[in-house]
Amino acid sequence: MTPSSEAGVLGHLDGLLREAPAGQSGALWRLVQEGRQLDANVIRLLPEARVAEHVEPDVDVLLHVLGGSGRLETDSGCQELVPGCTAWLPHGARRSLRAGADGLLYLTVHRRRSGLAIRSAAVEPAAVEPEGGESACLLNLVCVECGHLAPQAGARFCGQCGEQLPTAAQD
Repeated sequence: MTPSSEAGVLGHLDGLLREAPAGQSGALWRLVQEGRQLDANVIRLLPEARVAEHVEPDVDVLLHVLGGSGRLETDSGCQELVPGCTAWLPHGARRSLRAGADGLLYLTVHRRRSGLAIRSAAVEPAAVEPEGGESACLLNLVCVECGHLAPQAGARFCGQCGEQLPTAAQD
């Protein structure tokens, strides 16, 4: 094989967008080649959608805006996002995203994670016992690849790494 035939090529962005259902949010494309050292995803957030504040403890992430608009909030401040903006998000830094009125389309690239790691956050004890019965089970919204919780019900792909969510695999 020649090097060009081995490479994973995204192709034309307009073709990718034509193939994706209009209301689909989350990962529209991701690298899937075996043995790769990088992960990359093209993510679409619908208008006014958000990725909740979180910390990526293990890998730096490069985010490049392909279309739409939005706002990135990090420990160091807020950044308006427009096509062509590129942000480096170092591991350990808090970040959140909010899409603008026209939605947000962006590419993320980071070192491939070594595998599933389940971490628990430090939880302070509740001062008052919650009422209303047991909490809803959200395991169908937890990515088996990276442990990220999908921000909305009905998501089909992880907004963090692009892996198909367990619910989507059952459809």
